[in-house]
Amino acid sequence: MSGGYFEIGIFGAKRETNVGTLWRTAYQLGASGIFVIGRRYRRQCSDTVSTDGQIPLREHDTFEDFLAQRPSGAELIAVEMGGRPLSQSTHPSRAVYILGAEDSGLPKSVVRACDRLVTVESVRMASYNVAVAGSLVMYHRFVEQVRTKSIFRLNGVE
Repeated sequence: MSGGYFEIGIFGAKRETNVGTLWRTAYQLGASGIFVIGRRYRRQCSDTVSTDGQIPLREHDTFEDFLAQRPSGAELIAVEMGGRPLSQSTHPSRAVYILGAEDSGLPKSVVRACDRLVTVESVRMASYNVAVAGSLVMYHRFVEQVRTKSIFRLNGVE
């Protein structure tokens, strides 16, 4: 996976705090940027580490606008119920992960446009908060990279 990159975003984000949480986690776990499509929230900062100065947040009015501007060569991965379990998935070196809104998930047309569909498993209810689901996906990617030694050593420990 070395030489790769990833971005993560929300389609129809409803709460600015979820965008802020996802943004901060994306920064911590090495994302190249985050995005929102069809913004419904009022922009407020819920970030205490100035993430906006570290990785960009791109805003797209429509899914078509997003598709026209997405990174070339990156796999588009939907994170939604009904897909391949995350624990059984591997991450491509170049990926763009898209999550659904807190109240409505991803439209079927968006899921069909994606290259893959993954699901974050649970013990009880299959539904997570959108920022939590995104954070789990990014952490899973991070752990996979650490295991394959395709990213830095953690604090000098192999």
